[in-house]
Amino acid sequence: MRTHQLVLQWIEGQLSSGQLALGGRLPAERSLAEQLQVSRTSVREAIRVLEAMGVLRAGVGSGPEAGTVVIADPTAALGSALRLHVATSHLPVKDIVETRVLLESWAASRARPESPALAEAARLLEQMDSCAETEAFLALDVRFHLALAEAAGNAVVSAMMGSLREAIQDYAGRLTGNLQNWDATAARLRAEHRGILAAISNHDGGRAAQLVADHIEGYYAEAGVRPDAKA
Repeated sequence: MRTHQLVLQWIEGQLSSGQLALGGRLPAERSLAEQLQVSRTSVREAIRVLEAMGVLRAGVGSGPEAGTVVIADPTAALGSALRLHVATSHLPVKDIVETRVLLESWAASRARPESPALAEAARLLEQMDSCAETEAFLALDVRFHLALAEAAGNAVVSAMMGSLREAIQDYAGRLTGNLQNWDATAARLRAEHRGILAAISNHDGGRAAQLVADHIEGYYAEAGVRPDAKA
């Protein structure tokens, strides 16, 4: 076992036992190295790994932001990993669409009408009504779908959706070049969003899930994406 993995195991154990919690700080680099009888280089390597995973944030200097702090940002880590796999493995669009449908229809079926996130989704839809710029519209669209996921109250699903969306955002944006009439497509997407919100508000999770599935599959179909295409 490489020495930095000893540090990773120690930190994982501290988190699992509750001795380290969200917002907690790791011992100083030298102290931790001495405690675990490893080099300071091994400590730094372990911290870099956990920073990339969205578990730690290392601050330099002095003051309240200094030191290595436990954070929780799973979307950043998952998104980075997915982006790399999209770039290197050229994931089939069919698999991406199926995964989006699986996650987003599940979230829509369980979204709570009383959730503040659903109210945020409605506000985002209002902004989309007056958004003429394609890139800005798509950014609001991403936030709308993530708000629906948040309304379902499952942090893991929200993180996975956020990561997947982040990984394919550039690709999804490029698809707009295949559309014959963006204004007509944008109007249709807004109407479909309203239908999804209405179904959730009416406590009809089954209909909301079906509408989301049709919404996602319809966009890719309109953009002329073949099932065996690569992202």
